[in-house]
Amino acid sequence: MENEKRRKSNTSGWLIVGVLVLIVLLIIWLTIADFFGDTDVAAQAISPAIDTFKHLTA
Repeated sequence: MENEKRRKSNTSGWLIVGVLVLIVLLIIWLTIADFFGDTDVAAQAISPAIDTFKHLTA
């Protein structure tokens, strides 16, 4: 019983560390993208589709 408690606690600790590392990497990634002005990639890809949809519905 004591062994299972220790194992759960250890796993939980590593999970927290992993989540924190991923959050830091995400912040770094977004900062670099903002620095290069490359923050709206998805909107640029969708823009032609929206224009086409507007022409079809008009």
